[in-house]
Amino acid sequence: MATFRDVRDLLAVACFEDIIDEEEFLLLWDLNTSKNLDFPYEDYGRFDLDEMDDSECLADFRVKKRDLPDLTAALRIPNEFVCHQRSVADGMEGLCMLLRRLSYPCRYSDMIARFGRPVPVMSMVTNTVLDYIYTTHSHRILQWNQTILQPAQLQLYADAVSLKGAALNNCFGFIDGTVRPICRPGEHQRVVYNGHKRVHALKFQSIALPNGLIANMFGPVEGRRHDSGILADSQLLPLLNRHAFLPGGQLMCIYGDPAYPLRAHLIQPFRDRVLTPQMQGFNTSMSKVREAVEWLFNDVATSWKFIDFKKNLKIGLSSVGKMYLVCSVLRNALTCLYGNMTSEYFDLDLPDLQGYFT
Repeated sequence: MATFRDVRDLLAVACFEDIIDEEEFLLLWDLNTSKNLDFPYEDYGRFDLDEMDDSECLADFRVKKRDLPDLTAALRIPNEFVCHQRSVADGMEGLCMLLRRLSYPCRYSDMIARFGRPVPVMSMVTNTVLDYIYTTHSHRILQWNQTILQPAQLQLYADAVSLKGAALNNCFGFIDGTVRPICRPGEHQRVVYNGHKRVHALKFQSIALPNGLIANMFGPVEGRRHDSGILADSQLLPLLNRHAFLPGGQLMCIYGDPAYPLRAHLIQPFRDRVLTPQMQGFNTSMSKVREAVEWLFNDVATSWKFIDFKKNLKIGLSSVGKMYLVCSVLRNALTCLYGNMTSEYFDLDLPDLQGYFT
């Protein structure tokens, strides 16, 4: 496949040999000139992980240097990624390129010094790796994950929540809707406008576990949708009806805010105008543990700050919803490696990285 540079060289030769006149040359030159800035990259060396120290890796990729091979193996990253226009990137290079892109709201031109690649190639490699991780691992949060939601583990989660003073002794997780602001779209703005937050946004429904992992996620959906409507679309309640039981038949539940309906597997706080002391005590005890678990909802955006920069999140131009789901999977990977505040608060062990991705 000819590059813009090759085509421009051929046009210059054709004009010099009078095959085309100057007017045709100028027209064809404009059509075959990229509108992107042509950043020089030849002076920079190609990506070499061995030349980076541990602090650089942690700052650029959110992963320590010694843990990158383990993360690559757990994600089953192939030896190389081949883009649709046949650009090739080493597997580790492609993963690091994506991690660098997501770790902070940077431009591809800012990454040239690290990877020594032209901007279009880095864009295509990053999107290829993003698609690969989504295709290979998104089921771990989009479906019921037996690896971390087996009945014996549900009991451990419920016991940890109860030990922190919760009134419920069978609550294994917490559900909430996450609003992710995006750039105002050119069309259908009212569809994605969230009146409560007063931003254009996509919404996701998440279930958080007391060990600090995101157990389940549904989305993206339009920012204007109500949490109860998203719950119905997610078909989460039928999943709970099939799986949220202990071997002895005891029913397990999740806890949510008053926006959700009251069901056998989904408990909400008391909402009466006049609450008895017992009702108020129940709400207070559950609010305390729910707040601790909600810390991890912020962990995704804290670790991968690119998804918190709404001016760069333009639906129709980039895979905004897919990007957030991949960031959630990667956040779970970081939690398995390093833990988080939620797992420390409830004092629960985490699966190892390979165990989570089996």
